[in-house]
Amino acid sequence: MLALADAVPLELAIPLEVFWRAAELGLAYDVRLCGAPMTVGPFGGWHPSQDLGWAEQADTLVVPGRYDEDAPTEPDVLQLLRRAASRGARLVSVCGGAFTLAEAGLLDDLPATTHWYRTGRLQRTYPRVRVDQRPLFVDSGQVLTSAGLAAGLDLCTHLVRADHGAAAAARLARVLVIAPHREGGQAQFVDGPPARPGGSLSELRAALLERLDERVTLADLARQARCSERTLLRRFRAETGQSPLQWLTARRVDAARMRLETTDETIDDIAHRTGLGTAANLRQQLKAHVGLSPQQYRRTHRPAHRPGMT
Repeated sequence: MLALADAVPLELAIPLEVFWRAAELGLAYDVRLCGAPMTVGPFGGWHPSQDLGWAEQADTLVVPGRYDEDAPTEPDVLQLLRRAASRGARLVSVCGGAFTLAEAGLLDDLPATTHWYRTGRLQRTYPRVRVDQRPLFVDSGQVLTSAGLAAGLDLCTHLVRADHGAAAAARLARVLVIAPHREGGQAQFVDGPPARPGGSLSELRAALLERLDERVTLADLARQARCSERTLLRRFRAETGQSPLQWLTARRVDAARMRLETTDETIDDIAHRTGLGTAANLRQQLKAHVGLSPQQYRRTHRPAHRPGMT
């Protein structure tokens, strides 16, 4: 965790808390706060356990946002990040930290996100970055970026899931009192017209999650929501950033991933239980969402099969 000058305290505290808690649960993380001491208002300050040089050997570097994003980042920090990228370290930004990664040239030609209020500014300042306002976080492989403050929790939980599997991430989420997966993207937080009383589709979505294996049509959903199909499409997209079919397919893929990670069910059984229908469709959807076949995903994400783990 890089304690940069003028860092936003919460954007530093979120990943520290997540990975400290993960380490307490026995997950393989050695968490260090690196950098110079920081003053935080009248209540004291951060006191890093290591100087910035320790980060030269870190496998993952987490970069928080800064209050003054227009101020140039210290050259030694930019060089540190570039060297880390060259040696294959994982680079993670929380909220405004994307500006620092972009300044270092590490987001060029990559999809990335930041707080929706700043996405336009990030795009204008660094036009080579493929800025996406919609998601809570973007995983580009070696480089990962999160949206606004609390989305750092989503991204850090995603990292734990990638490192140690769904069961470990779910256990950590219970300790942190957060959801292992938060539905939707930033679209639900972008300023817009005030929601009408009773206009939320959250109950409809919750009901769908309880019966992912059932076949539903747009007409079925419109009847349940007591509105026309056109109105349903508009409201659903306004609340989630997706169409009902896109949202439902993504949740079915999430459920399939959880079963691939935590059960020995066959691909056919998982496809049936999650509403994806056939093994062929499960393969197609999983490939589209995460770039892996079910067999590859299971080998990669089941903790019992991870190299070096017992």
